[in-house]
Amino acid sequence: MKFTVEKHERYVIIEPLTDVLDGTAATKLKGEFMLRNTGGLRNIVLDLGQVKRADEDGLRMGLLARRLCKASGGLFILTGLNQELKDMLKLAQMSEYFKITSTIAEAENMIFGNELRLDLKEEQA
Repeated sequence: MKFTVEKHERYVIIEPLTDVLDGTAATKLKGEFMLRNTGGLRNIVLDLGQVKRADEDGLRMGLLARRLCKASGGLFILTGLNQELKDMLKLAQMSEYFKITSTIAEAENMIFGNELRLDLKEEQA
């Protein structure tokens, strides 16, 4: 499975180039999440604009990314979900675990708001 990685100063956008997010794809993405997080990026945006459906393993890999980002004070955001993926997350009772936006611009705004909050917190300490 191929994916694109668009690195920015405070976040990275990862976009799987596949129709199906399954266990094989999830394994490759998990490695990428860990690499980016340990490399100092605490904010990850997963753009699922090209993904049409996912299985249970595909959905669960997001939980690892969420934990990695949260542990470092960052955010893991899903964007570009079609209705089937949104419904699957709700059915699996996982939608409340994820930050979900309609667009990358919304995800960026969420990240910058969180980063500003963290910067202010550090200044006060």
